[in-house]
Amino acid sequence: MRLLASLLLLGLSLAAQAEIKTEEIPYQSADGTRMIGYFAYDDATPGARPGILVVHEWWGLNDYAKRRARDLAALGYSALAIDMYGEGKHTEHPTEATAFMNEALKNADAAKARFQAGLELLKKQPQTDPTKIAAIGYCFGGKVVLDMARQGLPLAGVASFHGVLATASPAQPGSVKGKVLVEHGGGDTLVPADSVAAFKKEMDAAKVDYRFVVQPGAKHSFTNPDADKHKGHGLDVGYDKTADQKSWADLKQFLKDIFGQPA
Repeated sequence: MRLLASLLLLGLSLAAQAEIKTEEIPYQSADGTRMIGYFAYDDATPGARPGILVVHEWWGLNDYAKRRARDLAALGYSALAIDMYGEGKHTEHPTEATAFMNEALKNADAAKARFQAGLELLKKQPQTDPTKIAAIGYCFGGKVVLDMARQGLPLAGVASFHGVLATASPAQPGSVKGKVLVEHGGGDTLVPADSVAAFKKEMDAAKVDYRFVVQPGAKHSFTNPDADKHKGHGLDVGYDKTADQKSWADLKQFLKDIFGQPA
């Protein structure tokens, strides 16, 4: 009995020591932009595990994107919230956010280079299995991960949450290498119905393995608890706890379908 009690105490002690580790890592893209990534992993998980890139909303690399990286780490993945604007900058004002976003998207090659720099950084981490990489994105980030899939980057899957669906470079048959999950708010007035229809038509034509989920009544930014405070700027956004939880459950199943049960 004493031995059993000692082993139980040892197990509890080790469990208490295990935690989500985080680190800010500076890196640079091919266009010379200095960026700051936010890396998270569970140190109780042994060895390399699938890696997930997290791409922020149009606000930039803020606490919400970092929290999602920690959430993924808690599920057993290696997660890196990447910086698409440079210098880790972020804002809470729509005018600045729009300027940051437009600057990042004005050159498609530069945007791809910034994403790829983050991808390579995640692959280099010892906690990451470089052969098993997926990406998720929110709002602006949803567009980014969908565009990277359209351009044929080696991603096992991408998931977009209340993301922008329109693109200047539609997917072609065979270009998308992995699966696609889109979580869209049924009450999202910032992504019009014709964009939804065009996206589905594009995916069907390109023969992409995709799932499009509509969260009933949910507005743009439905996963972000901070969304409600932005209503003061006249934005038709809002947090929806039910849609947030359901879409996260969908993501967990999506990742299991791609990679199997995380360690």
